[in-house]
Amino acid sequence: MDFSLSEEQEAVRDLAAQIFSDNVTHERLSELTRSGEWFDMDLWDAVVKANLPGLIVPERFGGSGFGPIELCLMLEAAGRHVAPIPLLATSVLGAWPIARFGDDALCERWLRPVVDEGAVLSAALIELGSSAPERPRVTARREGDHYRLDGVKECVPAAHLARGILVPAQCEQGVGVFVLDPSSDGVSLERQIITSGEPQSRLSLAGARVAASDRLGAPARGREVVEWLVLHAELALAAIQVGVIEGALADTASYVAQRKQFGRPIATFQGVALRAADAYIDVECLRGAVYQAAWQLSAGRDARAAVAVAKWWAATAGMRVVHTAQHLHGGIGSDIEYPVHRFFLWAKQNELLFGGEMQQLAKLGALLAGDERVRAEV
Repeated sequence: MDFSLSEEQEAVRDLAAQIFSDNVTHERLSELTRSGEWFDMDLWDAVVKANLPGLIVPERFGGSGFGPIELCLMLEAAGRHVAPIPLLATSVLGAWPIARFGDDALCERWLRPVVDEGAVLSAALIELGSSAPERPRVTARREGDHYRLDGVKECVPAAHLARGILVPAQCEQGVGVFVLDPSSDGVSLERQIITSGEPQSRLSLAGARVAASDRLGAPARGREVVEWLVLHAELALAAIQVGVIEGALADTASYVAQRKQFGRPIATFQGVALRAADAYIDVECLRGAVYQAAWQLSAGRDARAAVAVAKWWAATAGMRVVHTAQHLHGGIGSDIEYPVHRFFLWAKQNELLFGGEMQQLAKLGALLAGDERVRAEV
C-alpha cells in the first residue's frame, strides 16, 4: 500500500508551510499579543491570496475542491507556527458544512466571499450547561419566511470578524442550523478570552431574525448537520495539534542542542535524549491517527471511531509533548513570554475543545459496544 502524498497534496503542504514560515515569527506574535489584537489580518490576507481558506470550497464557487487530507495538511502547517488567523473557524466550522449541506444559492452567498474577499465564517456550538452541540438550548421559531432566534452561545471563535455564524437551534421539527449575520438586529457579542489568549465571543440572541433560506440542510437533518460538523472539527483540531506539538518539539531540539551543562550540550545526556525520543514517537503516532481518520473520511467510510482515536491522541500525546518541551527548557520554559509557552496554551485548548481524553474514550467505547461496523473498522 502506498502511503505517500500525491503531487497536489505535497503542493498544498509546501505552499502552506512556506506562507506560515515567511510570515509568522516570535517577534510578530509578541507584537500582536501586546497590541491586544491577537489575530494577524496581514497574514490572513496572504493566506487568502493563496486561496487556502477556500481549500475545501467546491470549484464552482471559486474554491479548490480538495478534501480532508489536504485540509489536514494545511491545518498542520498552521499549528506548527501557531498562526493566529481565523482559519479553523472559517474553513472547518463555516465553509465545510455549508459546502456539504447548503444548496447552490446558500453556497454562492456565503462561500464565494470567503474565496473572493477573505470573508470570515464561524460556528456557535458551545452553551453553558450542555456538552452536546446537537442538543441546543437556543430556540428558533418560524415567523413567516424568517426564523426568530433566542438564547446564548459561548466561546464563538472569530465572531467579531465573522460575516456569517452557523447557529444550531431547537425548532419545532427538531434541530435546525442557521447561517446568521452577526450584524443583524437582536444580536450582541461580548468579548471573551480563552486559554490560548484568542478572543472569542458570547453570542446573545434576542429575537434575531434569520431568513428561512439560510437554514442549512433539510428541516429533519439538523442534528445530522451538527454531528457531522463536530466530527470534522474534532479531526481538524487533531491535525492542528500535530503541528503544534511538532513545532514545540523542534524548538526544544534546537534548545537542548545549544544549551550546555558540564561543558557539553544537554542533548547528549541520556535522560534528555530519552524524553525527546518519546516525544517524537508521540508526534508520529498522532500524525498516523490523524491521517488514518482523514483517509477514512475522504473514502466515504464511517470514520467516527478513527476520529475519536485521533482526538484521544491529540489530548494525551499532545499534553505529554508540550510538558516535555517545557521541562527540557528548564526554568526558561515557565516564562509566559517565551515561545514554548504559546505552544503549551494551544495544545491545552486543542486537548479540551469538543472533549478531552476521557470523553473520547467514552465515545469510542460506546461506538465499539454498539456498532458492528465500527468494530470491523478498528
